[in-house]
Amino acid sequence: MQDRLTVLRRTTTPHAEFRTVLRELSLLLAYEVTRDLPLASIPITTPLAPMLAPVLAGPPPVIVAILRAGQGMLEGFLILLPNASVGYIGLRRDPQTHTPLEYYTNVPADLAPRRVIVVDPMLATGNSAVAALQRLKGLGATALTFVCILAAPEGVAQVHEQHPDVPLYTAAIDERLDAHAYIVPGLGDAGDRLCGTP
Repeated sequence: MQDRLTVLRRTTTPHAEFRTVLRELSLLLAYEVTRDLPLASIPITTPLAPMLAPVLAGPPPVIVAILRAGQGMLEGFLILLPNASVGYIGLRRDPQTHTPLEYYTNVPADLAPRRVIVVDPMLATGNSAVAALQRLKGLGATALTFVCILAAPEGVAQVHEQHPDVPLYTAAIDERLDAHAYIVPGLGDAGDRLCGTP
């Protein structure tokens, strides 16, 4: 994970490689996040003998990407969870107040019985994560997890304070936020680097 994160951090990494490495890191995090998914046993026959074999139990999880950068994490999660449903929450950050403004939400209607995994590469102030988690709880989600590639201590504290019931997974926690609420040393704007826009 740390090796892949170094590739994301480098200013010389082209956006095509940034996408690929973001997907790889997401797959690694997906493995960690899904360790505790419930299992059931079903009878199968191998080429040598019948047996009871484990399969995922219950309804498939829902992966909710916070737009736009969260979309870059979806494929890594869907490699591991191909039957998962996908949802989106569009949030943009006000440049002066750093408060999130919601512009789009499209998630499955049956959130209550399902594990809902929210993905966004960066957890800076935590405001977008908190808003997305609150919105999903309002839509019935009860088993939420938040996953990011890189976090700032301020964002981690904010999510834990506002949503202490939501586990948080990240590849690294950096030093701090700067005056513009960017993670330092960070990797820049993940959405811009993912999409190849300035």
